[in-house]
Amino acid sequence: MNVRILLADDHKIVRDGLRTLIEKEVGMEVVGEAENGRRTVKLAEKLLPNVVIMDVTMPDMNGIEATRKIVTTIPGTRVIALTMHSDRRFVLGMLEAGASGYLLKDCAFAELATAIRQVAAGNTYLSPRIADMVVKGYLNKESRSSQTVRSLLTGRECEILQLLAEGLAAKEIAGHLYLSIKTVETHRRNIMQKLSMRSVAELTKYAVREGLVTLEA
Repeated sequence: MNVRILLADDHKIVRDGLRTLIEKEVGMEVVGEAENGRRTVKLAEKLLPNVVIMDVTMPDMNGIEATRKIVTTIPGTRVIALTMHSDRRFVLGMLEAGASGYLLKDCAFAELATAIRQVAAGNTYLSPRIADMVVKGYLNKESRSSQTVRSLLTGRECEILQLLAEGLAAKEIAGHLYLSIKTVETHRRNIMQKLSMRSVAELTKYAVREGLVTLEA
């Protein structure tokens, strides 16, 4: 039986390239594509892929939050991060969210194919550079002592923080997440209180620094 794969990346050219390469591999098929984290979660629930190849930084909902939702709600689906980011914040964020693999976009496709097969078989795959970073991080206990945005905020608060940082108003966020405006405003106040910040501008800078959003065009 083929390994069913869902591609999640906000750049269509990346998805097109991955689809072309993956579909040349024996025993693999691409069953869907998504351009943001929220769409990825919805498609994963509908298509039930074996593996999701997930970019980390995407609009609407980032790859870390999308991974967390997928791993929680669809136990049979496993996630491989494929990203340009080698920063420890992203690596540990994805692994803590439940990702089974982490590769950088400068890897050879043969390595990605190996990772897909390993992860689909129930194993974990980290590229050598990432594995070395994770081991050093745990040896130095850095991953245990540092506070991250995800240790300070709930999953819903992380979602709202990302959308605020992307420039959406409370009314737009409420419509997007099917919440009342009052609920969104309450979340915003709680986020500001937890982070000791007083403006959306400060929240935006924080979200960029923590990797929830990027400054890419």
